Amino acid sequence: MPVSADDFRHALGRFASGVTVVTTAVDGKLGGLTVSAFSSVSLDPPYILICIDKRSSVIPLLRTSRVFGVNILSSDQSDVSNHFASRREDKFAGVSYRIGTLGVPVLEGVLAHLECKVTQEVDGGDHFIYIGQVEHSSVDESKEPLLYFHGKYRELAK
Repeated sequence: MPVSADDFRHALGRFASGVTVVTTAVDGKLGGLTVSAFSSVSLDPPYILICIDKRSSVIPLLRTSRVFGVNILSSDQSDVSNHFASRREDKFAGVSYRIGTLGVPVLEGVLAHLECKVTQEVDGGDHFIYIGQVEHSSVDESKEPLLYFHGKYRELAK
């Protein structure tokens, strides 16, 4: 018998993770959401994965565009994480961004960003797992990461 959802959530909350905002776009319609389920998969080819709740309004955009951006948030961007985690209609209102090489929004002030082409969509229970090939990336070496642990945002000790 599997562990209960509450016990599972409690255990996973003890895993420190970075915080990302995944973005996509189709015909001028932008989509974005906060995602902590992000991981590297392969260096050759350069694959990453993201997990998105099946109920997310971003899924139809992602399925049509077949491209997405992963914006790795910097330590001063907890407000950006909260903004994209909200249920607001226009996630990009009041947010600084530019359109990247694959046509996806790239948020300003991030630690790093990756622009990816979807290679696979896998059914993962109540989420879809998207594997993307990284086509473009950039890093701001002056930034530190935003971390999430035990239900709170954290920063690296200095």
